Amino acid sequence: MISVVPVKTQKEFKTFIEFPYLLYRDDRYWVPPLRGEVITLFDKAKNPFWNHAERQMFLAYRGKQLAGRICAIVDYNFIEFWEQKTGYFGFFECDDDEEAARALFEHVQNYHKDKGMEKFIGPMNPSTNDECGMLIEGFYTPPYVMMTHNPEYYLKLMDYAGLTKAKDLIAYYLDITDAPWDYLERLGSIVRRRVHDLKVRPINLDDFKNEVNKIKEVYNDAWSRNWGFVPMTNEEIDMMAKNLKPLVKPELVLIVEVDGAPVGVSLGVPNYNMVLKKLNGRLGPIEMLKFLYYRRKIKEARLMIMGVKKEYRKMGLESLMFLETLRAGKQLGYTGGECSWILEDNYPTNNTIIKMGGKAYKKYRIYEGTV
Repeated sequence: MISVVPVKTQKEFKTFIEFPYLLYRDDRYWVPPLRGEVITLFDKAKNPFWNHAERQMFLAYRGKQLAGRICAIVDYNFIEFWEQKTGYFGFFECDDDEEAARALFEHVQNYHKDKGMEKFIGPMNPSTNDECGMLIEGFYTPPYVMMTHNPEYYLKLMDYAGLTKAKDLIAYYLDITDAPWDYLERLGSIVRRRVHDLKVRPINLDDFKNEVNKIKEVYNDAWSRNWGFVPMTNEEIDMMAKNLKPLVKPELVLIVEVDGAPVGVSLGVPNYNMVLKKLNGRLGPIEMLKFLYYRRKIKEARLMIMGVKKEYRKMGLESLMFLETLRAGKQLGYTGGECSWILEDNYPTNNTIIKMGGKAYKKYRIYEGTV
């Protein structure tokens, strides 16, 4: 007998937070997130996403045994931007229990019906600007930083719950030794000759606030009509920047300027999941020592963002950013990394990454359900 209850008390919230640590305790590929960061993600006083969104968390029980969890989310910025009555689901975790999964999604469906939604998409944890997508291919390597991982049986649970594919997201692995260096060097020289007053430079952490404003300007232009895109508010960008600043390597965060104006950005982040794997979701004194030790051993990065303002596309600027990112990675002693995620139908970007030596090795799916 399956029962589903809404999360209302602090005890229930703690149960919601702790469930993945139980579910994945024997999964060698799962990377436990820091509990404090997960709690902050849900904190309406600390996470500005909740200034324009609301949610309801649910727990599913089979008898007295916890079987799963889910969160129904309504992001009013998404609804306003796309003029669609579409909600989200996120933070889905479940035993291999089809009835529990279906019961959880029935409650998500009812929640969105009450809110006037016509459909819902996900997983969004809690939006496309955070972790999103369900792993459907490439289960046997750990995820990179800010990417998801889940059991293979989740695909069966989605089918049983009546959800269908909305969009797939591709992750590529790139080994620096496989990169077409000669081709990139030639292309970079051509771009530099053709584009006057062109500058590609690393972020200046001493002028961080102004640099973030430049990145925001490019981001909200370059991604503005991408599927699932939602413009980040100033408060959300400030929070993300604050969280990332201690982690970034300036050499991996590039800003492209033409005539002194920002027109392109790329953001690479060391793969801190290699470190988080050692911490078991906590950051006490001992874990901090582990963090400081293992961060020096990181040899891979995730290229999270690469974009160019619309009017500056088809000029080869993306290839130039690839070249400079690879150069920086090589100088840092990195061996390779992940480029993710890219929409399956973003053919120009997918083709560019393949030309750079990238190999598709993981696939994630955004599902949708009707109300």
